[in-house]
Amino acid sequence: MPSEENVVSVSHEDWSLHRKGHEAQMRHEQKIKQVLKDRLPEMITEEAIVMSKGKEKIKIPIRSLEEYKIRYRQSDHVGQGNGESEVGDVVAQGKQKQKSGKGEAGDQAGEDFQEVEVSIAEMEELLFSELELPYLEKRQQDELLVDDIAFTDIRRHGLLGNIDKRQTIKAALKRNAQQGVTSIQPITKEDLRYKTWTTETRPESNAVVIAMMDTSGSMGSFEKYMARSFFFWMTRFLRTTYEHVEVVFIAHHTQAKEVDEEAFFTKGESGGTICSSAYELALSILKDRYPKSRYNSYPIHFSDGDNLHSDNPRCLNYIEELLGISNMFGYGEVNQYGRKTTLMNLYKDVNHERFRSELMKDRTDIYKTLKSFFSE
Repeated sequence: MPSEENVVSVSHEDWSLHRKGHEAQMRHEQKIKQVLKDRLPEMITEEAIVMSKGKEKIKIPIRSLEEYKIRYRQSDHVGQGNGESEVGDVVAQGKQKQKSGKGEAGDQAGEDFQEVEVSIAEMEELLFSELELPYLEKRQQDELLVDDIAFTDIRRHGLLGNIDKRQTIKAALKRNAQQGVTSIQPITKEDLRYKTWTTETRPESNAVVIAMMDTSGSMGSFEKYMARSFFFWMTRFLRTTYEHVEVVFIAHHTQAKEVDEEAFFTKGESGGTICSSAYELALSILKDRYPKSRYNSYPIHFSDGDNLHSDNPRCLNYIEELLGISNMFGYGEVNQYGRKTTLMNLYKDVNHERFRSELMKDRTDIYKTLKSFFSE
């Protein structure tokens, strides 16, 4: 028999009551996640989030979980059902009072709400799980190897937090069976098994996203905010999900120039609009620094739809050339009133499976555009 100091105890306590509290907690967390998912299109456009750089937490109102109590009363009948009810079904409904008339104070109690603090990381997890780079292809294997951790081995020694319960119980059963004991106990330290990890190297494709934004005088505060909000979430998605994805920022009015990330999200401009200048610069950058043989490329352009009329033929030519070397070209137009614009009217006839365009009228369209551009 093993010594007492070498024995690991196993509790026989009935955990059914403990599970009730855990189940209620899990149900509450699931409810919060569902509210997050339902309100995601409007929540990701909050200015506090976009300007927080992902370090803040936000509070959202959630209906409180009701705590029911049993009340006894005298009755001539019993509350007997047919046994077909399920968890969550409404058992009984009391009589509803008439709503107050227009302009009168109501006599009904309101619903209880509580503010729940949610981290930006939780929102990102929900949003990014629905996004992916479309038409991603394998490229040459230079600079494509990334390290990944995988639990692939079981050992007798390791960290306490890495105990493999299943393998430990199997080892105890096997040893006890050899001694004529049919139960799990006793579990000794020699029975303990630990999961260990190995570092694996896996290939990953290189990619570059060319973020182009119109900063001309016709781009008002709403238009710039919508475009910057899209690029904010796009940048976080790419850097969170992929190891080898670069982002190049281009701002343009009548002339285009490559800028750093801070200037892209803060600097304002004025003047007219010549969109082909951005496409020409993007094409030059892709050919010089990101050849198709090594990089998947994704030019994405945001504008309010205005453009110099004589520049339209050049825009179409450059888009056709960009589509020839890119995985996808995305055009997003911020058009609050749905007016007819030069570019949307021009691009509606672009017949290419990898050309995607979206019209954005209000803030919730940012979510729709993200899913449109970053999905197969």
